[in-house]
Amino acid sequence: MENCIFCKIVRGEIPARKAYEDDRVLAFHDIHPQRPTHLLVIPKKHIDSLAQATPEDEAVLGRMLAVSQQLARDNGSPDGFRCIINTGRVGGQEVAHLHMHIVGGPDPVGPMLKKI
Repeated sequence: MENCIFCKIVRGEIPARKAYEDDRVLAFHDIHPQRPTHLLVIPKKHIDSLAQATPEDEAVLGRMLAVSQQLARDNGSPDGFRCIINTGRVGGQEVAHLHMHIVGGPDPVGPMLKKI
């Protein structure tokens, strides 16, 4: 996608503080971190959201999860972390490119959801 901000980061058109990169995924520090550890992991291939992922995307989805443990540990969250994939409007997705947040730090992240 030509105008996708994350695709532009993958192509090197927009700078990012990279934490990891291989042939399938890119991880970088969130520019507005919500926790001491807050990274984004994205597939280099444009996928709008988890709802649009296909069986062809299984390897990259698995890779996103597979790198999360080392990324969390190397970036200040060795005792645990949370992976979050917001999907679609209801899920709170703000950028139309599949991305996973890795959040953590020295203190517990807190409750998974606010009670309503």
